[in-house]
Amino acid sequence: MAKKICVVIGSRANYGSIKSAMRAIKNHPELELQVVAAASALLDRYGAVANLIEKDGFTINSKVYVLLEGETLVTMAKSTGIGLMEFTTVFDQLKPDVVLTVGDRFETMATAVAAAYLNIPLAQTMGGEVSGTIDESIRHAVTKLAHIHFPACQDAKDRIIKMGEEPANVHLVGCPRMDLVAEVLKQGTDIANDLFKLGVGGNFDLNKPFVVVSQHPVTTEYGDGEKQITKTLMAVQSLGISAIILWPNADAGSEHVARGIRKFREHNDDSNMHFFKNLPTEVYIKLLAKTACLVGNSSSAIREGSFIGTPAVNIGSRQQGRQRGANIIDVDYDRNHIADAIKHQLSHGRYNAEPIYGDGHAGERIADILHKATVSVQKRITY
Repeated sequence: MAKKICVVIGSRANYGSIKSAMRAIKNHPELELQVVAAASALLDRYGAVANLIEKDGFTINSKVYVLLEGETLVTMAKSTGIGLMEFTTVFDQLKPDVVLTVGDRFETMATAVAAAYLNIPLAQTMGGEVSGTIDESIRHAVTKLAHIHFPACQDAKDRIIKMGEEPANVHLVGCPRMDLVAEVLKQGTDIANDLFKLGVGGNFDLNKPFVVVSQHPVTTEYGDGEKQITKTLMAVQSLGISAIILWPNADAGSEHVARGIRKFREHNDDSNMHFFKNLPTEVYIKLLAKTACLVGNSSSAIREGSFIGTPAVNIGSRQQGRQRGANIIDVDYDRNHIADAIKHQLSHGRYNAEPIYGDGHAGERIADILHKATVSVQKRITY
C-alpha cells in the first residue's frame, strides 16, 4: 500500500516552496499525494493559489477556510486556532501517514500541532533558519514538533541538530523553490507580452531596466507597514525607474502595507509602475532573472536571488540573520538609504550565482527520503 503524504498549502509562497516535492511525491510509485489548500491560498484577493494548484494537475483533497478578516495580531492568533480545529478534522478524515509542512507561517503552526496530537509523523521543510518577525519563533516551534527535517542550507541543518533533534532525521536537501528556478531558467526568461493585462498601472518595456518591489508586513513591527512601504515606493519613484509592485502576504499588518500601496497610487502618477495581486511562480522567477534589482523584504531575494544572481536591496528586520549571498545589500527603513542602495545595485549588475539554498533537486530527495523513512512519533531531545 502506498504511503500517504499530506501537504498543506496555506499561501502563494507555500506553494512555490513545495511544488517540486509535490510533483516528485505524486510521481513516486510507492507514495500517494494528498493536498490540503487553506488560508490565503483560497482567497481571490491573494491570487486564489488553489486555482494554480489545480491548473498544475494536482488534486486538492480538502479546502480549509481559516483566515479571519482583518489581518491583525488578534485575527492572526485566532486564525491559528481555527486552523488547529479544522486541520485536526481533515487529518482525521484523510488519515495520512506523514504530514509535510512548509516553514514558518501561522497555518504551519496549526498544521504541526494538529498532526502532533493525532500521532501523525510530521515533516518540515525550511526549518532551522534565522530571520526576523514572529516567523523565527514559529519556525523553531514547528521544528520541535517535527519528526523529519528537510533544511535548505548547512547552517540550518547544524542549528536543528543543536536544538536536540536526532541527526539521523535531519536531511540537508536544499530548498524545493530552487528546483523550480532551475527548471524555468532552462526554458529561457522571455515573458509574454500580455503580462500587463493582469493587475493595474502603466505598461513598460521589460527589456529595459526595471525593479521589482516585494514587501511584506513584519508582525513584530505591527502598525508600521504603511509607513515602511511608503518610504520604499518613494525611494523607487525618486529614481525614475520602471517598477513592478507586488501585493503583500496575509500576515498581520498586511492591510497596512496594502493601504500604503493604494494611497501611493491615488496620490502619484503610476504610469511607470504596475501593481500585481499575484503572479504565477514561473513568471515571478523570470522577473527575478530579468529585473535590475529586487527591493523589499521577501526571502526570495535571499533564496532565489542568490541562486540566480539577482541584485537585491533587503529592507528592515524581516530577514535578519538569514544566511545570504553577495547579491544582498541590507538597509534600514530610510528613503535615502533605500534609494542609494538601489542605485548601487543598478550600477553593479548581475552577481555570480551562489547555490546556498540548493542545487535544483530537493523535491526528488524529499520524496525518496519520505518513502524510506521510518520514524517513531515519540520524540526525545538528544542532550
